[in-house]
Amino acid sequence: MQQVQSLVRALSILNTLADSEDGMTLTETAHQVHLPPSTVHRLLTTMQHERYVTFDSERTLWSVGVQAFSVGNAFTKNRNLSQIARPYMRALMEDSGETVNLAVADGGEVIFLSQVECRKMMRALVTPGRRALMHCSGVGKALLAFLPDEEVDAVIAQHGLPKITERTLVSGKTLKGDLERSRQRGYALDDEEHAIGLRCVAGVVRDETGLPIAALSLSGPAARIPNDRIEQFGLKVRRVCADLSREYGGKPV
Repeated sequence: MQQVQSLVRALSILNTLADSEDGMTLTETAHQVHLPPSTVHRLLTTMQHERYVTFDSERTLWSVGVQAFSVGNAFTKNRNLSQIARPYMRALMEDSGETVNLAVADGGEVIFLSQVECRKMMRALVTPGRRALMHCSGVGKALLAFLPDEEVDAVIAQHGLPKITERTLVSGKTLKGDLERSRQRGYALDDEEHAIGLRCVAGVVRDETGLPIAALSLSGPAARIPNDRIEQFGLKVRRVCADLSREYGGKPV
């Protein structure tokens, strides 16, 4: 039990240092983890020997070491987004009652990776590998909303803004206004812009730098996603995307 306790304490110290941008003194670290400075110093020097932490003698600051990065990087090489996302998608489907999709950007379009179908007779079906334009799909608009303007302009230049339905946003100015609203509320809406009678509410999954790497959406008939339920669905999607980002090792905003 003593060995396990030491491990828990060491991991607590490592997690505390990871949250600090500039490093921490011994006293600050001990205060954060609620341990005596002598205990913290002993654990720090042990981790320093294994290169999990490093010590700046000039500033007397401790920070995360290169070995911690190497271990973390091994996770990023082996993580499988579709596999990690599956239980979150199923939970969102059960909570919302609507079909949930996972997609990523590819060549200025979105490609669907996975879907969890709802149990209702009327539902939107998308096969894995199917592509869609970004400006008229919920997942595409969610990804565009959190990209720099120059990248949005590049997508528009590459694919244009073709009219898919009467509700498709076909002007750059109108689309960018819609993307700004999506950024402010934390989720995007496809309001029958890809298919008449179908609405999608989508949010983004972020990587360790906070950039969007994928989008998650729930979709269903407009009759089941009326105006007075959009915000409710949007908050559900946003919460699940944040949880999935953390599980993936990302940095939710």
